[in-house]
Order: sequence, then structure tokens, then C-alpha cells
Amino acid sequence: MRSITHREMRNNSGEILRAVAAGETVQVTNNGQVAAVISPPTGGLLDRLVAQGQARPARRGVADLSTIRRRTAQRTSAQLVEDARGHW
Repeated sequence: MRSITHREMRNNSGEILRAVAAGETVQVTNNGQVAAVISPPTGGLLDRLVAQGQARPARRGVADLSTIRRRTAQRTSAQLVEDARGHW
């Protein structure tokens, strides 16, 4: 694991982040003490849940979803608010 100082991180952040994105893990020190460890992201929450058998990926994409049909209400918003406030 590569170790760099806080100053190196500040001055070369673009280069360091490219290295991390390519798979490298970098340890950042501040006054000689490890302050952070930067590593490439592992799979997201959905990936972990799928691996654990607690979720399954979508079968179709978002573009395949149909639009939600608008419904007309029997009462207006003002009437609902009046009811909630107890005014009849």
C-alpha cells in the first residue's frame, strides 16, 4: 500500500485519485499519523444485497416503466386540510 502525506494529497489529488480509480489503495498521513485510507469503491449496496441473497436486480430498465396515471380526487386539497384541522 502506498503512503503519502496530506500535503502530497492536496498537491497531487488528481493523480492520486486516478491511481485509486485504477485499483490502488493509498494511505494518507498527517503529522506522521495515518489519517485516512483511500481505496477503490467496492460494489454498491445493491451489489452486496444481491450477493447475500437479500435482493435481486431489476429485470427491466427504468425506460420500460409505464407512466403513473393521474387520478382525480373526490375532494380538493383545501377540503382535506380543513378536515385535518377539524374545521367542518
